[in-house]
Amino acid sequence: MREIVHRHLGKVVAGAAMAVVGTAVMAAITLPGTAGADETGGSKGGQSARQDAAGQGGASVAPGTVAPAPAEGAKGTGRDPLTDDETRRVERIALGGQQLVSGESVTGGRGPQRIGVDLAEPDAAELDDPHAPRRADVTFYDYRDDTLVTRTVNLDTGKVEGTGRQHGVQPPLSRDEQTEAARLLIADPAGAGLKADYKDATGEELTSPDQLLITGMVYRATPGAQPAVLDKCGEHRCVRLFPKVKNGPWIDARSLVIDLSARKVASLAR
Repeated sequence: MREIVHRHLGKVVAGAAMAVVGTAVMAAITLPGTAGADETGGSKGGQSARQDAAGQGGASVAPGTVAPAPAEGAKGTGRDPLTDDETRRVERIALGGQQLVSGESVTGGRGPQRIGVDLAEPDAAELDDPHAPRRADVTFYDYRDDTLVTRTVNLDTGKVEGTGRQHGVQPPLSRDEQTEAARLLIADPAGAGLKADYKDATGEELTSPDQLLITGMVYRATPGAQPAVLDKCGEHRCVRLFPKVKNGPWIDARSLVIDLSARKVASLAR
């Protein structure tokens, strides 16, 4: 742990790494530090070596070229990763019907919140079949009733072959959810320290998540380990954020939890 400067929210972390400890989870975040920043001799040595090689051989070495990536096909085969076209298609199919009408996103919009799209595992009877159909699992979080919804779409037929609904299951956060959590924190009185730290670091007012680089992790309640207002975290979708000033320091906001389901912010400090 490098230097930690005490400020309004608690700490602005300016070192090379910050260890984040949750109630039942420990996550290590490696910060882009100064590795290589003062190793100027390395770049000079490389330049010298190139000059020596050119002098001894009498010819310079032509710069390398990077071949462009091959065009992605509209449809994959076998266990190939899903193409962009396939991903867009299965999302449209999975959101069809009543699911689109009744679900609610993280911002309160129509339809459940998209979490991710993954190639589904083949059925046991299809493991040795080279012509087994490709399927995709499309995952959503429905904020209307805090439900994780997974729909399996057959890429060959375009039909939904199965739908699973689970309560109390919290997959990793999507980018949209992290952004909304930051928006709620900035707008809440509990975010005053975050805004003060941002102004200390930049001289500017913090008004939008776009001014930060944001990562986050799901927070789950442990009986007796947090204020009562956060006891539903795990049933509700709750977030701890690790914001970073763009081209600047990390700001320690780990004492704050954003309940996206209730759209509230609370502090773990008692």
